[in-house]
Amino acid sequence: QVQLVESGGGLVQAGGSLRLSCAASGRTFSNYSFGWFRQAPGKEREFVAFISWSSGVTYYADSMKGRFTISRDNAKNTVYLQMNSLKSEDTAVYYCAADWKTVRSPVATESYGSWGQGTQVTVSS
Repeated sequence: QVQLVESGGGLVQAGGSLRLSCAASGRTFSNYSFGWFRQAPGKEREFVAFISWSSGVTYYADSMKGRFTISRDNAKNTVYLQMNSLKSEDTAVYYCAADWKTVRSPVATESYGSWGQGTQVTVSS
């Protein structure tokens, strides 16, 4: 398993931007696929974005397409989530998740064996 630590959350006005980071431990970072999820109060955890381990293929939830960008820097063992044009409904705790190489269902929480502790994002309207 890989240890994950998210950072970069905070308070931002609607229309603003934030970049979340997910730092991973271990020397096999490049062999992990990563997902970002979020959970708002009283709601289930939902899929946000995914990036694969080899070719860096990305995939997004429909409501995030065009606003959020997931990327990875294998040299820094870090995955990023750039969030632009933020809306109040984006307010949630954002979690980074990882699993070894191929992830069968990137949108499913049960596909990932490692999770970070989460970082709070609050968007004020």
